[in-house]
Amino acid sequence: MSIKDSILAATLAAALPFTCAAYANPETAPDSAAVIEEIIETDDSAQYISPEEFVASLEFKTGRVVLGKDLATLNLPDSLVFLDGDNAQRLLVDGWGNPPDDVPPLGMILPAGVSPLAEESWGVTVEYEASGYVSDEDAADIDYSDMLKDMQADMREANTWREENGYEPVQLVGWAAAPHYDAEGKKLHWAKELKFGDSEANTLNYNIRVLGRKGVLVLNFVANMDQLAEIEASVPAVLAATEFNPGQRYAEFDPDLDTVAAYGLGALVAGKVAAKTGLLALLLVLLKKFWFIPVILVGWLFKRIGLRKKEAPAEAVSAPVATAAETKPQEPAPAQTVMDLNKTDDAEKR
Repeated sequence: MSIKDSILAATLAAALPFTCAAYANPETAPDSAAVIEEIIETDDSAQYISPEEFVASLEFKTGRVVLGKDLATLNLPDSLVFLDGDNAQRLLVDGWGNPPDDVPPLGMILPAGVSPLAEESWGVTVEYEASGYVSDEDAADIDYSDMLKDMQADMREANTWREENGYEPVQLVGWAAAPHYDAEGKKLHWAKELKFGDSEANTLNYNIRVLGRKGVLVLNFVANMDQLAEIEASVPAVLAATEFNPGQRYAEFDPDLDTVAAYGLGALVAGKVAAKTGLLALLLVLLKKFWFIPVILVGWLFKRIGLRKKEAPAEAVSAPVATAAETKPQEPAPAQTVMDLNKTDDAEKR
């Protein structure tokens, strides 16, 4: 067996369990033999590049970076670099093996001088939620200890559904870093420590929110729990580098023109309840450690699975239409990444 065939065999062994887990409904699951055959058929035409070539193909930016349509600006110090949305999506999917998102992030901040494929790497995805002006009037009144207890209770309740539907339970261990709000800079940051199933290593979920006139900049660190000290050391630089542009700043809110968000500061921390977050939520952290070539293939697998899922509704057109009595409420789809644990239900991502 050639080295290339060995790599393919090892990849299939690692990837197929995730493929099967992604299909709780057997009616939508592709035939495993067909998946294997499809991968083998495309193997000869696949273009394998070295980790160094992949990293070299990413277009890193330094210094001043404008986000969106003059939405905000990053003034990056020499210790940080930036990838735009398309390059960030490539790294997350092809480099780190995460399921692709329909809407790529605005970009991604990474440490300079560290290969994003190295185990010690980390990144900060940057997104924008145009959910309106979030009032911070209750900032001093929020009891984050009580909030944590409520979130842990919600998580325990949600695990009943998760286990009944074949997903591993998620435990909110506690604050890895207690929530802190900078009233002057209008920036909120906190970190949660999560435990997925029987995993020996806990997951770090570190978040930053920057309040603006019409929405919130969402910055999520992609890192492991053992990188907490390094992440905390990098947070001040990331906070200092991120500012809304004139016309989008929090202080420029006009109650006669602008929309007020339906939630307050506390909801940014609590986010949506972590119910029904499936096995794929852990991939954002786990697959970052895998060897590059298998990760490329696993990322390709998820792309193929995504295409198959999108084709399913079209095939169902000819199926009998269920009556109102037969129709059952649909459960929300499991979140794809650990970042989804903190998205508010009515937020519009742009």
